[in-house]
Amino acid sequence: MSAQRVGGLALLGLIVLQIVWHAWLFPPERAPLVLVLGIALLPLLPAVLAYPRNPRRGLLLAGIVCLFYFCHGVAEAYSAPSERWLALAEVVLSIVIIGVLGWQSRGYKRPPKKLDA
Repeated sequence: MSAQRVGGLALLGLIVLQIVWHAWLFPPERAPLVLVLGIALLPLLPAVLAYPRNPRRGLLLAGIVCLFYFCHGVAEAYSAPSERWLALAEVVLSIVIIGVLGWQSRGYKRPPKKLDA
């Protein structure tokens, strides 16, 4: 399985995790569900839209946004014991996406600059 496919599956897993977490297992008590899901899913929208056309760019956008999800997962794992397993799943999926970015970039070489004579 290619690294891009692993990253795409992790991105899909992160989306499903947000929906399951915030809409099914721990729905919000004080805020409307649509607002909470919008806040949870909206940062992933550019990556999801870019992935089918250009998986490398989609994963780059997802990796940038996953820094937020990583921090959120760590904070939730520390502060909410009942949601710790979901938060750790969020951390793992974020690390997978960021790791795929690193894996893909290790073989990338820029073309040499042309020198004007």
